[in-house]
Amino acid sequence: MRFGYLVLIAALAACSTPVGGGGDPANAPLPFPVERGSALAPPDARAAAQGAPPEGAGPGGIEFGQWRAADPAQYAPAFQTQISTRYANQSNADIRADLERNGFACTDAGRLECRIEIMDRQCAVDWYVVVERGARQPIAGFDRMCLGAL
Repeated sequence: MRFGYLVLIAALAACSTPVGGGGDPANAPLPFPVERGSALAPPDARAAAQGAPPEGAGPGGIEFGQWRAADPAQYAPAFQTQISTRYANQSNADIRADLERNGFACTDAGRLECRIEIMDRQCAVDWYVVVERGARQPIAGFDRMCLGAL
């Protein structure tokens, strides 16, 4: 019985000893490379506060339709067509102003990028409109990603 206790104490002592034969574990080398300052910036506060667009016409006239029950494979092309028709040959400033009236949060760093990103139940829902530099037609899309089975 005493031998069993000695083996147990020796095993616990071995587990508590840092790898490498001692020293302070806080000073042990990290197993992963450290790249300070490389983390992504936090989301824009305005984008984080976005609300869900209405089902139907938005306050600025964009038709969001019945997006909660929509199949993204059918809804996304219809949204792209609506946006392409609505903003054909308009300036980025006009497109941005109209999208912001409809609830999009926009940035313009070399290209105009506007989004509505929300959580609806257990689904992340994303509408986006991008106008590349020098492009005449915007690219628009819709995506829904759900957690678990609904």
